Amino acid sequence: MDPSEEVVLLETRRQFFARGARGLGAVALATLLTEDTQATPQGAEAYRGLPALPHFAPRAKRAIYLHMVGAPPQMDLLDYKPVMKDWYDKDLPDSIQQGQRLTTMTSGQARFPIAPSVWEFRQHGDSGAWISELLPYTAKMVDDIAIIRSMHTEAINHEPAITFMQTGRMIAGYPCIGSWLAYGLGSINRDLPTFVVMNAKHTHPKANVQAISARLWSAGFLPGEHAGVALRAGADPVLYIKNPRGVPKKMRRRMLDAVGQLNQLQHEKIGDPETLVRIEQYEMAFRMQTSVPELTDVSNEPKGTYKLYGEDAREAGTFAHSCLMARRLMERGVRFVQIYHRGWDVHSLVPEVLPSQCKDVDRACWALIQDLKERGLFEDTLVIWGGEFGRTIYSQGKLTPTDFGRDHHPRCFSLWMAGGGIQGGVVHGETDDFSYNIVRDPVRISDFQATLLHLFGIDHERFTHKFQGLDAKLTGVEKVQVVKPILV
Repeated sequence: MDPSEEVVLLETRRQFFARGARGLGAVALATLLTEDTQATPQGAEAYRGLPALPHFAPRAKRAIYLHMVGAPPQMDLLDYKPVMKDWYDKDLPDSIQQGQRLTTMTSGQARFPIAPSVWEFRQHGDSGAWISELLPYTAKMVDDIAIIRSMHTEAINHEPAITFMQTGRMIAGYPCIGSWLAYGLGSINRDLPTFVVMNAKHTHPKANVQAISARLWSAGFLPGEHAGVALRAGADPVLYIKNPRGVPKKMRRRMLDAVGQLNQLQHEKIGDPETLVRIEQYEMAFRMQTSVPELTDVSNEPKGTYKLYGEDAREAGTFAHSCLMARRLMERGVRFVQIYHRGWDVHSLVPEVLPSQCKDVDRACWALIQDLKERGLFEDTLVIWGGEFGRTIYSQGKLTPTDFGRDHHPRCFSLWMAGGGIQGGVVHGETDDFSYNIVRDPVRISDFQATLLHLFGIDHERFTHKFQGLDAKLTGVEKVQVVKPILV
């Protein structure tokens, strides 16, 4: 037998795929190293997405997800329960609790006294939706948003609940929504990350703060390039992209070329696709040395910007500034922006802390919607506002007119969505008089996620990734449905 034919016959499957990957890797590296460092023009086509996506015409191209970490109390903000005023300090009926599980923070209480909202509600807009006086700016845009009052979840504590909301699982290690969209649809701008995360600060010193970590913007089992990139307040918005002192840009370019070649040699030996991801991340960091300073320099924003968002938007790290940055990211083609705002875990001091939390975010959310409208971005930018579960109508601990708390409540909570194919002025779902159980149109976390994907032109049933022998999906394995009544 010809020796060359014998080599081919004896080659293992692993050797064959490793050899084939080298050619692909060389093509990928050549593409990266010949790119210039100028931004992709606005409106450019997406790249590096899956060829089969979108499955149908999308209504949304970009999204901003405003996550209120700690869970806002729905009965104080978006789920009006006037009957509860007659129930002040009366015990929650067993017929309402129905033996449902409670957290260990209140399960040992001798009684569960009803704590009605202490704030007034009024109807607003053509839709007549009831909105709390704590959200006057949200009330002004009520005809632009769809309120879902019948969300519910399986998680009763923060870490699994936030993880469930963002990844479709209650345990860490799975891709979040932003990573799924980055993986499926690709990027619109080569010089900025496809998925950006910001952690906005709250103002009240007594607000109860829940910890969050980078696991919430992890790519999980998807390629690492699809993880969220944290954008921070301060002198270094993105860590590790500045050149060290004494290293000019040309030298940095030569260093990256050399490191890229070493990584390519490593890839040829092992065939690990994450090595190519590393090469691409280095290249992205090099391009971000130009794009990030331009992004974060708000000196060219007109005075009208701060009349819209308020003076808080001038201070990096505030929620208002984060919303302004989100708009700037949307303009530049970033696919998904996640803003976390902590301090909503109101186990006590509700009358003192909640107004401050609402003041932090209310005007900025309204300003963001108006800003997107003015710039022609609202129609194809999806905006989401909400927490990870609800709060109890009964008081945690002692109930007084000036102090009470609310425990975790997974059975119902409220959120709103706007833009990107959402029908404004809609209120979907209904809870009982105690805002404790859902009585009409329940919406599961997976239904919400399927709806989000649908707005991006993605059929959640067909959007999968092989993981541990399974076709893994954001929405899991159970039957879910798109929430069509809130769609245009």
